[in-house]
Amino acid sequence: MTLKEHIKLIIKAEHWDPFQALGMHQVRTDGKKAVTVRAFIPEADKAWVIDAGKNKSYEMEKTSKTGFFEKNFENRNDFFQYKLKVKTSDNRIAEFFDPYSFLPVLSDFDLHLIAEGSHYKKYEKLGSHVMEVNGVKGVHFAVWAPNAKRVSVVGDFNNWDGRRHQMRVLGSSGVWEIFIPGLDEGEVYKFEIKSKSGEIFLKADPYAFYFEVRPKSAAVVYDINKYQWNDSEWIEMRSEKNWLEAPVSVYEVHLGSWMRVPEEENRFLTYRELADKLIGYAKEMEYTHIELMPVTEHPLDASWGYQTVGYFAPTSRHGAPEDFMYFIDKCHRNNIGVILDWVPAHFPKDAHGLGNFDGTAIYEHADPRKSEHKDWGTLIFNYGRNEVRNFLISSALFWLEKYHIDGLRVDAVASMIYLDYSKKEGEWIPNIFGGRENLEAIDFLKRFNEIVHRHHSGILTIAEESTAWAGVSRPTYLGGLGFSLKWNMGWMHDILEYFSKDPVYRKHQHGNLTFSLLYAFTENFMLVLSHDEVVHGKSAMPGKMPGDMWQKFANLRLLYGFMYGHPGKKLLFMGGEFGQWDEWDFDHSLDWHLLQYEPHQKLQQYIKDLNRLYKTEPPLYEVDFNCSGFEWIDFHDMEQSVIAFIRKGKRADDFLVFVCNFTPAPRYNYRIGVPDAGLYKELLNSDSFEYGGSNTGNSEGILSEDISWNGRLYSISITLPPLAVVVFKYDRLKN
Repeated sequence: MTLKEHIKLIIKAEHWDPFQALGMHQVRTDGKKAVTVRAFIPEADKAWVIDAGKNKSYEMEKTSKTGFFEKNFENRNDFFQYKLKVKTSDNRIAEFFDPYSFLPVLSDFDLHLIAEGSHYKKYEKLGSHVMEVNGVKGVHFAVWAPNAKRVSVVGDFNNWDGRRHQMRVLGSSGVWEIFIPGLDEGEVYKFEIKSKSGEIFLKADPYAFYFEVRPKSAAVVYDINKYQWNDSEWIEMRSEKNWLEAPVSVYEVHLGSWMRVPEEENRFLTYRELADKLIGYAKEMEYTHIELMPVTEHPLDASWGYQTVGYFAPTSRHGAPEDFMYFIDKCHRNNIGVILDWVPAHFPKDAHGLGNFDGTAIYEHADPRKSEHKDWGTLIFNYGRNEVRNFLISSALFWLEKYHIDGLRVDAVASMIYLDYSKKEGEWIPNIFGGRENLEAIDFLKRFNEIVHRHHSGILTIAEESTAWAGVSRPTYLGGLGFSLKWNMGWMHDILEYFSKDPVYRKHQHGNLTFSLLYAFTENFMLVLSHDEVVHGKSAMPGKMPGDMWQKFANLRLLYGFMYGHPGKKLLFMGGEFGQWDEWDFDHSLDWHLLQYEPHQKLQQYIKDLNRLYKTEPPLYEVDFNCSGFEWIDFHDMEQSVIAFIRKGKRADDFLVFVCNFTPAPRYNYRIGVPDAGLYKELLNSDSFEYGGSNTGNSEGILSEDISWNGRLYSISITLPPLAVVVFKYDRLKN
């Protein structure tokens, strides 16, 4: 290709490698070697080359009205560092190093790993990075757009002119890059992409670390390596922790609506304000973890964060990246883990996002039968493409590495593993074997779990998976997906359906209480009462309960007590701990004013005490995922809607007895069999005055009797309060 042809492509902003013509090049003048410098500066009226070593300037010749300049250095064949000086028609003067004088930053090995899908720190190479090259500070930009005709970096620094700062594509990798000297943190930018068909798109950087506050959508250059972490003790403890045998009580939070500042136009709290308020509250409530609904950058508040654009950026709604780091750091220093909702299942169709990124479907499938979630109006990732798998896995590792996140809760797993998820006949394509399983997504999930657990010991991966898919939380070497835990959506559905019934009818729904124990040990389950259950007309937690106000709160205490006694880790959505009446609204604060009323205060105290009991009694967490940790005493008393069971720790004499009465009728002299002779102390009674109950119970504890009952040699006769759970701890009497 001739120089004239190169220049023509650059002027048209269609060159795949403008470095071939721009910058410094060796040429021959009159048969002798020489050096020439070429520049394309459309806004310039005049331009000079400044020899940085000699601090001497040379005026360039304007070879085209469009803004092409050139300067030949005859009798000189050595390359030298130089700057460009320009004067615009309005007499503004600027001086800068030429971006086209720098060699590629990315190595062939980087490109090989990216193409292979195994560059697990891809976020360190693509995106924008402040760095020094040859002693010159600037920002390196790189983006994957394999089918683009041309890619440019645009921003305020070049008046959003796509003719300036056209990037070069590196071989067949599909990766475009440029180093722009003189830029620094805070620059706002996008990638301008021209497709093969000539369409022009303005795209946000998929690897950006920070974004403008919505509704703006440009990325912001940001150095995320400045924060000094102070959580080394927590990280060391976590790496040695077996969370499957530890208490995990999770407070699920939407940061934008947990609490706001009504005096200041109902604004969001910042990450640092949340660090002061939310962490203190979670610690006071005795939670072990906070789970954050997605804080990855997203354009639409109403998506609650589940339609992500910035897979490497905490949302700017609450502050800067180091502010979010401060929040996590402070959680760790207060012995609270942080779980992040992470969404590799789908992404939104917003024009600046990943969809149709370079004029073609590179992150999604081209066929809408494979690429689209019509119910959600979103696009599905193409898990069979190496670069896409690499993008997602490097995102997961990024949050664990750079933000010290303790766990990833993977949203909408069912939608990933089934090709026909929420689709009608003809709207989906079977796999190569004719089945409905998405083999590529399944392989991706297995690989994701293998890699994140290998790189970060002690972290949790949690699947929100709503079907009976086998082995979600089993190791991949046993054929499982490799998650640490799985949300027990079936339990949540059954138990809420049960509690919605008037107690007089509950005996007909008794199976809803007991069915979950038939499958409780097939997975590592987390019991959840999540945000999905308090929106879209489903009612807030108190509203789900039948009866008058007293009965509603008694039912809630009973539900929570049964939940904490049932095998599995625990999760409760914000507001549920104090009985908010209104459904959750993402656009408003929780109704904290309700805590001036006694029923709400006492329910909050009850949750605090439940969490404290849970953390201090090993039978409630040590053996959650094996049938040896649970034993029925009696599940047959459906006529009175009473169940009794035992939770066991690793020690034979360490166990708790739970008895639940799901009706408002107190039961006196109610006998249950117990494992051994001794004193059974009442540890918790949800009917206590302290929690708003009638204070019916067994305050001094109960001595066992040599009366066989429920197939056991010993038994106790107890008072069973109305709509309540009572918990007894065994104490062997010494002779």
